[in-house]
Amino acid sequence: MPRHSKKPRRLIADGHAYLWTLGHSHRVLDSGRSADCCEILTLYPQPAGTGSVLRIVFAEGPGRYVGGFPMGSGDVGYVRGGSLNLHEPGAVRALLDAASARGWQPGERRAVEVDGWPLLEAAAASNGGARDWSNSVETGHESG
Repeated sequence: MPRHSKKPRRLIADGHAYLWTLGHSHRVLDSGRSADCCEILTLYPQPAGTGSVLRIVFAEGPGRYVGGFPMGSGDVGYVRGGSLNLHEPGAVRALLDAASARGWQPGERRAVEVDGWPLLEAAAASNGGARDWSNSVETGHESG
């Protein structure tokens, strides 16, 4: 049976547990076309209350693309550069690692929203490398 796309997924990284979700937002123009598309990856430390929510936001802009038609769901990247599919657990782990390398701490007490674009190249290089993420990712579980 396929996994429900809205169901949070579980990730274990460096001894910390997270649930993560991916959302897409945009503004609909009078013409019916979408504008200002954005992919939002949200990580929730587990158990609840043990840290801050981390939101990694990818907003469309010149030279970059975000998921949705005509791209695949969850795809983000530079037209001439790195890319990730935010539905892939390895990509989520690579972004979490990149955010941590830039100073995000899992124990922070306030929600943090970061621009995902400065994290993308490092995460894409890490995700495309030889590192095996399978030992740190669990899927199909819900919290508590």
